[in-house]
Amino acid sequence: MHPEPEVATDDATPPAADEATALLTRTASGDQRAFSDLYDLIAPRMLGLVRHVLKDHAQSEEVVQEVLLEVWQTASRFDPNKGKAVTWMLTMAHRRAIDRVRSAQASRDRDTKIGIRDLGRDVDTVSETVEISIEHKRVEKAMARLSDLQRQAVELAYYGGYTQSEVAEMLNIPLGTVKTRLRDGLIRLRTELGVAS
Repeated sequence: MHPEPEVATDDATPPAADEATALLTRTASGDQRAFSDLYDLIAPRMLGLVRHVLKDHAQSEEVVQEVLLEVWQTASRFDPNKGKAVTWMLTMAHRRAIDRVRSAQASRDRDTKIGIRDLGRDVDTVSETVEISIEHKRVEKAMARLSDLQRQAVELAYYGGYTQSEVAEMLNIPLGTVKTRLRDGLIRLRTELGVAS
């Protein structure tokens, strides 16, 4: 005897929707194989929906990955009495795609506002150059008032970018001596430049 062939019922729910609900229910209990099958079932359709909203294929793939991760993490929240699994997942994807569009638009709006705000500022490069030149001369005069030993230590440490240990090694003097010369030199510079300590 051969089994009776299954007769199609007049059910409005397509088989994929029933399968998605069953797979999502198993996924909620931590069934990784069920999630893998659910992924294969829903990902192409979800990608099509998201790409329709975002237009950009790479961003669409990123959103689909985010949504499917969320599906894995929140599958237990799905209530089959409130709707179909496919609808639940595609609604999540659509919302996430809309959020991405809104976020991108907000970012563009911020950039535009900042660009417009900064556009109105005229920079007086001549006066800026003059100020830098005056400051440079003040520092040169102050440096000239340091002792030769202080100036040598300050130039190596601050202009040369060497550490105190490297300065001590280069000058073949103890580290404590370098620290003293730097400290005294900086105190003298602050005084010469009129900087409050």
